[in-house]
Amino acid sequence: MRLLTPTRRIRPSGRRSARAAAVFVGVALAAGATVPTASGAHATEAPEAVTVINAAHRGASAYYPENTLLSFREGIALGGDFAELDVQRSRDGELVVIHDTSLARTTNVEQLFPDRAPWKVSDFTHAEMLTLDAGSWKDPKFAGERIPTLAESIRTIRNSSGGMLLEIKAPELYPGIEAEVAAEMNTFPGYVQSAVSAGRLVVQSFNFGSMKAFKALEPTVPVGLLGTPTFAQLPELATWADQINPYHYSIDAAYVAEVHRLGMECLTWTVDSDADLRRAIDLGVDGVITNRPDALERILADRVARG
Repeated sequence: MRLLTPTRRIRPSGRRSARAAAVFVGVALAAGATVPTASGAHATEAPEAVTVINAAHRGASAYYPENTLLSFREGIALGGDFAELDVQRSRDGELVVIHDTSLARTTNVEQLFPDRAPWKVSDFTHAEMLTLDAGSWKDPKFAGERIPTLAESIRTIRNSSGGMLLEIKAPELYPGIEAEVAAEMNTFPGYVQSAVSAGRLVVQSFNFGSMKAFKALEPTVPVGLLGTPTFAQLPELATWADQINPYHYSIDAAYVAEVHRLGMECLTWTVDSDADLRRAIDLGVDGVITNRPDALERILADRVARG
């Protein structure tokens, strides 16, 4: 699987997978550099370097209301290679983008619908959701932001320089959502094929069964497994999954190396402080999911500058 090629390359702290090396060679060739041929002849040796994916968690959610079109646009503008988002289903079957299974934290639903507690996403129609303010909870200046649909999110991200890291949220609450997500993607002619070819699409979930079902429906689309499976579980997962995407404090460099040895990639979450961002990079992960894509961009740029 090939992810979206990021704009920064940094010196590795350890050995990386052959897959990552192949990505770098492709970048080097595209940039006009020469690399060793089968005969060993070359004009310029490509420097040993690796790439780190910058995934904007729910967009640039440190600064903008999460999981809104504004946050996705700004997350990519601030250096994100991917906008990460969460998909659920409304009462009337619309695929909507929101993290919590309740509308309460990130909208004014309690004020508009006081008698509908606990305000589950699955209990509200899309039309009802459109009446909600999904921005003011973050800051009054974001008043009027709405809960976007998956289709709106695809359209926004597709027209940007970034890719989409889509989490199917709580699929056990939404039977059949895997097929619906696949169908929604395919309403955009050529989108899946072009996004996968460009390394601009990944689907992930904490529910491994859901990801296995999605992979059966869309075998070319890379799937990521959120969480930290044991070392013993990794070989079987590697027979069908493309990524293992764990919490950053739950892993060490040895775990990342094992994921790579089995041919998978590793994106870690949710990493925000400068110290934690540096630590995550040094673990050798393929990507970092962060609420502060600008901070990760700055740290990567600094490492490039320092060589």
